[in-house]
Amino acid sequence: MSSNIQIVFPMCAMFLIVVVVLVKVLIGRFSAVKNKSVKISFYKTLTEGQEPAEAIQAVRHFSNLFEAPVLFYVACIIGMILPVQNIAFVVFAWLYVAARTGHAIIHLGKNNVMTRMKFYTFGWMMLIAMWIMITIKAISIATTV
Repeated sequence: MSSNIQIVFPMCAMFLIVVVVLVKVLIGRFSAVKNKSVKISFYKTLTEGQEPAEAIQAVRHFSNLFEAPVLFYVACIIGMILPVQNIAFVVFAWLYVAARTGHAIIHLGKNNVMTRMKFYTFGWMMLIAMWIMITIKAISIATTV
């Protein structure tokens, strides 16, 4: 299987992380309403009261999955288009997903900030490596045209 197709699988795994966190957000919100920690009217404008800390944490993590990971999806797509036919690119993508998985588990669990930051930093290192490979491939294509 070419690495061009293999890059789709880490993208699917990253999407699965988003879905799992979304489910955690929904469960947390339903639970907060059921336990009367927050009134359902809160969700009309998010101004009448405050969600429990655990629900806020899950929502914040869900929002975070639409920040740096967007650059991951873009890198994967550009890597397919150019194409960056390199197994290292796929390995970096999987390592990024592993880092984001660890980051999610920690953030939504005990939330040890220092450990979480290590996973976050490692993920960024993998993302930067992917973008360096894209840049090298783009320069290679541009100089041969």
